[in-house]
Amino acid sequence: MGYKLGVDVGGTFTDLCLFNEDQKKTMVLKVPSLPEDPSKAIIEGIKEILALNHVEPTSVQYLVHGTTVGTNVAIERKGAKTALITTEGFRDLLELARQTRPSIYNLFVDKPEPLVNRGLRKEVSERLNFDGSVVNAIQKEQVENVIEELIEENIKAVSVCFLHSYINPVHEQIVKETIQDLLPNVYVSISSEVLPEYREYERLMTTTLNSYLGPTVSEYVKKFSDNVKNIGIPVKPYINQSNSGVMSIEVAKNNPIRTALSGPSAGVSGAAYISKLAGFENIITFDMGGTSTDVSLIINSIPSVATGKKIAGFPVQVPMTDVHAVGAGGGSVAWVDNGGVLKVGPHSAGARPGPAAYDHGGTEPTVTDANVFLQRLNPKYILDGSMKINYQAAKSVISDKLSNSLGLETEEAAKGIVRIVNSNMVRAIRVVSVEQGYDPREFTLVAFGGAGALHAAHVAKELGIKNVLIPDNPGILSALGLLASDLRMDYVKTNRLLSNIKNLPLINKELEKLIEQANVWLYQENVSEENRTIEQKIDMRYLGQNYELSIPIYSELKTDEDLKILESSFHKEHEKIYGYANEKEKVEFINYRVTAKGKVSKINLPNYELCGSDSSHAIIEEREVYFEEMDTFVMTNVYQRKNLLPNNTIEGPAIVEQMDSTIVIPTNCKAKIDEYKNIIITL
Repeated sequence: MGYKLGVDVGGTFTDLCLFNEDQKKTMVLKVPSLPEDPSKAIIEGIKEILALNHVEPTSVQYLVHGTTVGTNVAIERKGAKTALITTEGFRDLLELARQTRPSIYNLFVDKPEPLVNRGLRKEVSERLNFDGSVVNAIQKEQVENVIEELIEENIKAVSVCFLHSYINPVHEQIVKETIQDLLPNVYVSISSEVLPEYREYERLMTTTLNSYLGPTVSEYVKKFSDNVKNIGIPVKPYINQSNSGVMSIEVAKNNPIRTALSGPSAGVSGAAYISKLAGFENIITFDMGGTSTDVSLIINSIPSVATGKKIAGFPVQVPMTDVHAVGAGGGSVAWVDNGGVLKVGPHSAGARPGPAAYDHGGTEPTVTDANVFLQRLNPKYILDGSMKINYQAAKSVISDKLSNSLGLETEEAAKGIVRIVNSNMVRAIRVVSVEQGYDPREFTLVAFGGAGALHAAHVAKELGIKNVLIPDNPGILSALGLLASDLRMDYVKTNRLLSNIKNLPLINKELEKLIEQANVWLYQENVSEENRTIEQKIDMRYLGQNYELSIPIYSELKTDEDLKILESSFHKEHEKIYGYANEKEKVEFINYRVTAKGKVSKINLPNYELCGSDSSHAIIEEREVYFEEMDTFVMTNVYQRKNLLPNNTIEGPAIVEQMDSTIVIPTNCKAKIDEYKNIIITL
């Protein structure tokens, strides 16, 4: 009997999803995260979920882990002591950046401190021309002298980035080999391997972040792999990437920057998979956890992948699932600013001490405390009774820290917390929908994460969204999403060429080299020929423009007519994005992109036979719950989700409780359980 296991680490909880392939049965578990040692919570969680379900470790045939280690290291600035070796005259590029301000009218916004101190930024007098030709050859003796200086600094990592090395990597390779000879235990990243793409600042920053994260992430994934082996699981684990794909441990060690948005991308994959089964292909994902809320817009069940996202304020150019995050979660702290205005977030109480209601010593009022006081959350326990809730602590902390300062009753302060956090999340959804030219009313909101279902209906109502889908296990959808992801790796190369028949051989040569790299990786990952997919794109722009649009290639480029078809696709995309197109203007090819995908055996969720509409058998209690529409506490039916059957319907107001989440169904709303046991709320 074979099992698949997905493990996702969040700021508050570590989620585990165990899937029995033969019985098509999903088993879930949430355990508190341990920020000081995430691997400990993971291994203890794996042992617990296997023991609870009487599964031998040797029965686990596939294991994927979504990790936040890289993100946390960057945010907390706890990465390795890193040095930089770059072209003479360019060591301050790391600090000069793009000279753009986060807020155009605010002259006092601080940019993040550089990851490498100026004294550890070393220059060598090599120089390449824009076409890759050598202007000044690199002097190996000078390189050795620079490395000798770094030996005394006790560095743990080195980033190497030379001007125009995306065209010609030879100088960077010489430096890498020299470092490996003289500093064999130091982590090395060179830009021609991490990101062979033009725009020197973004390439430099991405490479430097890769080195900065490298030692910590490498040690973490190795320790994770060893611990998995030690408890008797016979397979090597995979690590989830920021692009919604997975990769092996060995690849993760060399590419830690690709794990930076590992957790959020897994949730998007899971939401796309579940919603497609349910018949909803255009969705907005709404992942509200303990620390933050991540939202993403999906069209035709395909997660959008973008470059140019930011991690800890630094641009990262590797492809990542297009997720927008806002500091609004169950653990977000409510506070009063100097003007006497109530604010919520972005600071979070985290896993320890957490909300006051968790009774772990929390002393700040949080969104969770407000939900407990309003009895939207069970005031006695959560996690099916395995975690007790201290209602009085939640009430007291809101009263002591907010009510007195604001001159409000405790109930008014709690209501204010919920309204403010909902507004914050509505704004986040508008960023990925309205600001991108999409009407949110044409999408279904898919709510997950531990707190998503608590707030989803009210957030959807404010946006005019008519349907909310809540998966069978919303609190662990990211862990389930890990089991719905394919192997994936992205490759890119820059070579500026005009779109014409004369340049066609050079264009195809760039694509062929990338396809060759992709096939080597697929072979190393043991992906059979029939399970391989290779996708191609070219970043295109009008001659003289500064930024590009990525256009897919669906057939071989052999003739001038093939180029015209590709150009036509570019014109249409340009008009869609910018509102105009100029078909008489010359088109330039900039970056060539190849995505390698290795199909893995995915979970196959069962669909169930439909039953009657009566849901009264699932009622477990009644309690007074505050509902915004009625602006008062209402005696409300509370349902146990595991007792609900396909085709059962629930009339709001109602509360549905389950191990990993709580669902609020507002007044004048109707919920129905579909054949996959999703709850569909119609507003």
